[in-house]
This record gives sequence, structure tokens and C-alpha cells, in this order.
Amino acid sequence: MNIRRFLEEDISEVVSLFYETVHEVNKQHYSQDQLNAWAPQDETDQKIEAWKESMVRNITFIAENSGQIVGFADMTYGGELDRMYVHKDYQRRGIASALLKKLEAEAGRLGVNEIKTDASITAKPFFEHHEYREVDSQAVERRGVKLNNFKMIKKL
Repeated sequence: MNIRRFLEEDISEVVSLFYETVHEVNKQHYSQDQLNAWAPQDETDQKIEAWKESMVRNITFIAENSGQIVGFADMTYGGELDRMYVHKDYQRRGIASALLKKLEAEAGRLGVNEIKTDASITAKPFFEHHEYREVDSQAVERRGVKLNNFKMIKKL
């Protein structure tokens, strides 16, 4: 596995990975209505444009295996971990941990003293394992559907 910086030409594969991961991996904790609201297929074109812009602006890393994108993560320069997803067929192989380690190292290099994220029910145990602590639970609304997640923070 190789971890590298995001390139604009990665965006279509990244968005596809996001949709597949949400609908497969998160179905253990969210209903189909919630998954459809979180990752609606009819927003692909808008998501490609919006995400490309924000991923270029953020600190974004891509995990590759034999040329295939198997994970990605991005964080603002202020320490907001925005997105972290691992391909549905590559779960539990250390990819998310490697991406997180890379983001945390970059944050430390930049003098950021804490990282914050909104973690899904599915991702919460992963972040807890990496010493993030829950500071609040919340219900966010997407397309009129409530999705529960957790505000989490790690002091560096």
C-alpha cells in the first residue's frame, strides 16, 4: 500500500469509493433511508465538483493498492478531519490507521494541537481506539433524515 497526496484526477474514484463504502459498511448501523440521505446517488456530479475543490484546499491523502484507490482522508489546516473512508473490500487492513497517522503527523508539523471530527456510529470505535474522545453526540439532518454521529477530539 502507498499513501500519497490527492490529485485532482483522483476525484471520480474517490467519490465512487465514498458511495460504495457508505452503502455497504455503514448499513450495519444506519437504515437504508439514512444511507440514501447520507450518500444520495443523484448528487454525484455536484459532489465531484465540491469535493475536488475542498480536497485540493485541504490536506488530503490517498491510499493506493496496485494503482487502485483503497482509502482517502482529508483535514483542514485548522485540524478538522473532514472525511475518512476505506474501500468496502479493504476494511480492517490498517488503511484508516495509516491515513490517520499521516494526517496527525502533518497536523503536528503544522503546529495544530488538536484534531476534531464528526464520527459515524460505525467509525466511533476506530477513533476511540486511536485516543479520540467523544465530546458530544448529535443528530445531523440530511435531506430531511436524521443521522446520529459523534463529535470527537484528540489532543496532539
